[in-house]
Amino acid sequence: MSALEWFAHKPLGDGIFWIQERFYESGNRANIWLVRGSQRDVVIDAGLGLRSLPEYLRAAGLLPPPEGPSPRPLLAVATHVHFDHSGGLQHFEEVAVHSAEAAALLRGDNYEAVTWLWEREVARPPRPGWRARQFRVPPVRPTRLLQEGDVISLGDRQLTVMHMPGHSRGSICLHDKDRKILFSGDVVYDGSMIDWLPYSRVSDYVASCQRLMELVDRGLVEKVLPGHFNIFGAERLYRLASNYIAQAGVCHKVSTCAMRSLASIALRITNSRVTSS
Repeated sequence: MSALEWFAHKPLGDGIFWIQERFYESGNRANIWLVRGSQRDVVIDAGLGLRSLPEYLRAAGLLPPPEGPSPRPLLAVATHVHFDHSGGLQHFEEVAVHSAEAAALLRGDNYEAVTWLWEREVARPPRPGWRARQFRVPPVRPTRLLQEGDVISLGDRQLTVMHMPGHSRGSICLHDKDRKILFSGDVVYDGSMIDWLPYSRVSDYVASCQRLMELVDRGLVEKVLPGHFNIFGAERLYRLASNYIAQAGVCHKVSTCAMRSLASIALRITNSRVTSS
C-alpha cells in the first residue's frame, strides 16, 4: 500500500492540514497536524509510521516546492512518545520532543511508548505479511530537545511549548498565541482523559488542567486541535479541564494506581513477548 492510500487529509485553512491514517480504525488513532509557515513547516505528531508521512506530504502536494537547492525545513514534533504519536518519527530528519521523554525515544522504549496494537485495528495491512504483534516504535535520535517556554518559529507564526505532564511525563501542548490555537496532543481531547499509564501522574494532570483553564480565563485560546477525535472550542476546553479536576479525588487516585499497575504488567509481558519472538 502506498503512502497516498494510507493517509488522508483535510485542509483547515490558514496553512493547517488535518491528517489521519485511514486504515487504522481505533480510538487510539492520532490526529496529525501539518502547520505551514513562511520559512519552515511543522508536523505535530506522526502516527504509527506504517507508511512514510513525508512521502505522503510530498505526493499529496502539501509541501511547497523548494525555492533553492535545498528542501524547505520540515520538523516533526512529538507531543509525547506514545506509539500512536511517535511511530512515524523514524521517517523524519528533524525531530523534536520534550527532554523528559528524549531518552525513551532514543532507546526505542516500547514500555514508555505504551505500544499496544491489535490486528483487528488495522483494516488493511500496509504490506503483505505484516502482523500487528511485530509492531515496534524504533529508536529515533531527536535533533531538538524541548523545554517549557521554547518557541518553534515557522517564520510568520510562532508555536510556544507548554510542558503539560499528567498523561505522560513529557506531554506538551503547542500554543499559537497570535491565532489563539492550541495543539493539545493527549493533554486534553474530547473524550476520557487517560491518567493510568506508566509515567502518568494525577497530581501533574490536575496542575496541567489548571493551566488550561487559565488559558481560557485569559482569552488566550479559541480553538483546540487535539491529539484524538474532533476539534473544539474554549468553552469545551474549560469544561473538560474543570471536570477532570473535580473528579481527581482520593478514590480516583486509588483506582488509577491499581489500573496503572495492571497496565504496566500487561505492557511488560507484551513487550517481552515481542522482543523474544
